[in-house]
Amino acid sequence: MQNDPSLGPAEDFIGDKPPQAPGPRAPKPSAPRRATARFMLSHPFHFLSLGFGSGLSPVAPGTAGTLFAWASFVVLSRYLTVIEWGVLIVAGFLGGMALCGFTAKRLGVEDPSAVVWDEIIAFWLVLLMVTPATLTGQVWAFIVFRFFDMVKPPPIGYFDRRLKGGFGIMFDDLVAAFFTLLVIALWRMSV
Repeated sequence: MQNDPSLGPAEDFIGDKPPQAPGPRAPKPSAPRRATARFMLSHPFHFLSLGFGSGLSPVAPGTAGTLFAWASFVVLSRYLTVIEWGVLIVAGFLGGMALCGFTAKRLGVEDPSAVVWDEIIAFWLVLLMVTPATLTGQVWAFIVFRFFDMVKPPPIGYFDRRLKGGFGIMFDDLVAAFFTLLVIALWRMSV
């Protein structure tokens, strides 16, 4: 139907849209990408933000990331002092804003479920604050944290909807950690 490239695509003449001027077209927004092992290994930021692969879990990646945080906390606690943990968590939060934002942008999703660095840092904070805790206490900390992170009751849901980019990805989990610690503190006071 159309042989003259200066006229533009035939679709421009169909429907309510006026014809577009010839020249470069704005690129169409790309569809969101899926996080895969290949994607994760394509950049060190992806490797960290996807929780060393735990975020690639096909079922409940946030829970898988939190389980990774728990296991890594148990292992690293043999080597790190409380001060070193504090430095790691603060650095992990600040760096997490950049690396989670970068990965989210590359995936084309504001807060991809595969990005679990936020869960890792937030749950490390919870575990650090409740230590020493029995295994049962750690299990309850895990359950309460996952509840707040998944359900996102106010004000967590508010922050999740309003704050964007790497800061938004990291901050709502920090608030979930705060509420987890508040529940644990109230429970300990009542016993």
